[in-house]
Amino acid sequence: MKRICVYCGSRDGDDPGFARSAEAVGAGIAARGFGLVYGAGDVGLMGRVAAAALKGGAEVVGVIPHHLRTREIERSGLTELIRVETMHERKTIMFERADSFVALPGGPGTLDELIELLTWRQLGLHEKPAHLLNLGGYWDPLLALFRQCVARGFASPGFLGFLTVHENPEALLEAL
Repeated sequence: MKRICVYCGSRDGDDPGFARSAEAVGAGIAARGFGLVYGAGDVGLMGRVAAAALKGGAEVVGVIPHHLRTREIERSGLTELIRVETMHERKTIMFERADSFVALPGGPGTLDELIELLTWRQLGLHEKPAHLLNLGGYWDPLLALFRQCVARGFASPGFLGFLTVHENPEALLEAL
């Protein structure tokens, strides 16, 4: 089974479209027969993705550090729940269990996960596909920064090709 790792916020954000899109992504992953790998929380966009994927019958693997079990409200009823000690362990296991990656809107944690994934790709440590759901231009400032990194000589032009950007859940799911 192909597993999709979804990085996203542990909050819903300020646009109800973020929540609807997270649910559409989770449902779409299930409808396509994919499994989900995510941070095991039951809050925010991550909780919505997982709930929709589970409702659709997808295999859902959650990975959560002990210190976040109450903060992110560890989700019950997952296909597999992996508890770890550190954020580094969480990210490593999520990476190892996934065949492809998706980033939805989120905050610093989502940025951390996405940047690490792209850094590993730049260093030649993997060739797994990565997708970004740029709802309402949410990620436009980050994409501009990536272009500046290339333009100013801090990343190769190929860096921009490591991430496929989609404007809506339907386009993203079609690309998976």
